[in-house]
Amino acid sequence: MNDHVRDLASVREATDRLLAATGKLDNAAVAQPSLLPGWTRGHVLAHLARNADALVNVLSGLPMYASAEVRDADIERDAPRPLAVQLDDVRDSAARFQETAAAPADWNRTVALRNGVTDSASRIPFRRLVEVELHHVDLGIGYELEDLPEDFTGREIAFLADRFAGNPDVPATLLTATDGQQWRTGRAEGDPVTVAGSAPDLLGWLAGRRDGAGLETAGAPLPVLPPL
Repeated sequence: MNDHVRDLASVREATDRLLAATGKLDNAAVAQPSLLPGWTRGHVLAHLARNADALVNVLSGLPMYASAEVRDADIERDAPRPLAVQLDDVRDSAARFQETAAAPADWNRTVALRNGVTDSASRIPFRRLVEVELHHVDLGIGYELEDLPEDFTGREIAFLADRFAGNPDVPATLLTATDGQQWRTGRAEGDPVTVAGSAPDLLGWLAGRRDGAGLETAGAPLPVLPPL
């Protein structure tokens, strides 16, 4: 079961961490490349703000974005802004998300996201938490996958494993963390490839943040994952 109240509190804490860390930068640092190809840190911050507003739309029964083109154009428009403007936007949009998500609602209802994806409303706060935590890492300012809360890392591995489950392009795969946790993903048939390593390395590979060099496959090729 999803605990949206707990997740909303986690979103608030993660946002505060990100704002505190980003507040130590300057305008020049915001204009520098992030860890995401083609995006500056300003792009990452602009995306975080616009994503918060997009999830407000989702919870309000509106389209997440007017279109993919509008989404991309808004990020490009907002990316070059000074640090202070970026931080105010991330803070204010986060507050709008919290206010909308705190209103009484049917959390068991199904909501529509992008590209035909639907989900339970109760999982929207966790989806926002994923955006804040992973993009904090993507800023490249010292917050690493190893710094993510352990509970979050395990939940996100499970979420991504479920996302790739049944995908005919991904071989049957058994994910095994060094702490003993295991998840299955990929095709249902066939002997699974065991992919073993630390939970942060597993998450990094599944989320497209690491190439899997830190993972062990007992000599088998590392499965190729489709883009998220």
